[in-house]
Amino acid sequence: MQRTYQDLFPQQDFAHLAQTVEQYLSQDTPLWWVEFLDEEDSPQPPIACLWVGNAIDQIQGDRHAHIFLLYVVPEHRRRGVGTALMKYVENWAIQRGDRQIGLQVWQSNPVALNLYNHLGYQTQSLWMVKSLHSHK
Repeated sequence: MQRTYQDLFPQQDFAHLAQTVEQYLSQDTPLWWVEFLDEEDSPQPPIACLWVGNAIDQIQGDRHAHIFLLYVVPEHRRRGVGTALMKYVENWAIQRGDRQIGLQVWQSNPVALNLYNHLGYQTQSLWMVKSLHSHK
């Protein structure tokens, strides 16, 4: 997770993300890893991961899959790994009875936006934030 955010925001410190993982990673939130085997079929460090949780559609009230994290190591991008993981999670979600999948993507990440648009994801809502500066 830290590596994903570090790629997008290299000047930030993301040590706090360990608390997010600790709070949300459970048996109900599957995490899949993609490993690349070398010539001797020995596993190498993971080249991608997909972490999925649960959310509730605020309009319909249905539980659905929510993608917490999709990450592909930069040197393995644009080879279909992300697409394969997204198709995998779609099949997984269908098998468990979900009717939709949700995710959050940074507007500053055009590669991810392009992938999700290509796979048929559409903007349903916008998450808006306002920085609050304390007045002392």
